[in-house]
Amino acid sequence: MKFCPSCGSGLNYHVPAGDDRHRFVCTACEEIHYVNPRVIVGCVPIHQGRVLLCKRAIEPRLGYWTLPAGFMENGETSLQGAARETWEEARARVTDMQLYRIFDVPHISQVHMFYRCQVQDGAYGVGPESSASGFYAETEIPWDEIAFPVIRETLQEYFADALSGQFPVRVSVIDRRLRSTA
Repeated sequence: MKFCPSCGSGLNYHVPAGDDRHRFVCTACEEIHYVNPRVIVGCVPIHQGRVLLCKRAIEPRLGYWTLPAGFMENGETSLQGAARETWEEARARVTDMQLYRIFDVPHISQVHMFYRCQVQDGAYGVGPESSASGFYAETEIPWDEIAFPVIRETLQEYFADALSGQFPVRVSVIDRRLRSTA
């Protein structure tokens, strides 16, 4: 940030009085501007035991496969955002949404949340950010073409959990130096 969104004046980057972190502070109106993590929400959409994947038509990772997910919007819940992203990317309506997976990714200031759900009537399509979409059994997934590590891990865990019929909510921290599960 270079300019105050409130008054347009320049910003300083320092620890404000009573705080313990560097923040952008307006040089004129003294408003403190907090820059907080972004929330990515998505679904693990299932129909008849198969997972709905989308092939990315945009960067990053153009041409790679992913679960439908994206940035949560202001004014919506994480559940609403995950359902919206699934519609936008795979033209699928989802039901029976249950929180399934949370990843904290502090080195890029993100939190990823995935909901396990059913695809209504098994209907899907291709949204503007996807070039293809389809349902995949575990053996059919193009594992070498998965877009992001959190997607690979979520898919692997889903198929392992499906064998037991138990779907615990897991929370992990993805660190650029190491990966640990909480």
